[in-house]
Amino acid sequence: MNDTNSNGNGNDVVGIIGAGNLGQAMAETALRTGRTVVLANSRGPDSLASLVATLGEKASAGSVEEASRASLVVLAVPWDNIPDAIRGVEWNGQVVIDATNDFDPGGLDGRTSSDVVADLTHGARVVKAFNTLAATVLAEDPHQAGGRRVLFVSGDDADAKETVTQLLEDAGFFVIDLGGLIDGGRLQQVGGPLSAQDMIRLAG
Repeated sequence: MNDTNSNGNGNDVVGIIGAGNLGQAMAETALRTGRTVVLANSRGPDSLASLVATLGEKASAGSVEEASRASLVVLAVPWDNIPDAIRGVEWNGQVVIDATNDFDPGGLDGRTSSDVVADLTHGARVVKAFNTLAATVLAEDPHQAGGRRVLFVSGDDADAKETVTQLLEDAGFFVIDLGGLIDGGRLQQVGGPLSAQDMIRLAG
């Protein structure tokens, strides 16, 4: 596979770790923007052949290492699987979208889930996004009822948030910046006031 830092036309490749419903929804979102997608899971690229064929020519399957070399990486695996899913990955400034949810935040000992993810991806620039709605909803056309579906982003790196915001806006979403990773992430994570809130920003 070629270097995943560029797809040859200046757009960043989106690497997606996790190919379940959430990973597929994120792949469809990225592909709507014309970006190239590299999907990876724990079972290896061969297990994703039929999926990438369905997604089209701008989608390919790779190893977790290959997906993680993209400048924008989506973490879309079940919460308990995160440590194993990214074990051995080297993070060197990639923007990582934390799309995961800990459905038992009581076990976080007062921390936010994205704060934990940031520790696990030391060296990456983590942005919390794409976690507040079910994958089936996220995969739909975000243009609804004369407006655009709302998604939230939180993060401590302004450039990283801008990268994620641009991706989501290119895909048709209306994006609201909630601020830093901890304070904003607390609003977004399961148990927070914005979790599962399906909002449409009306035009005009």
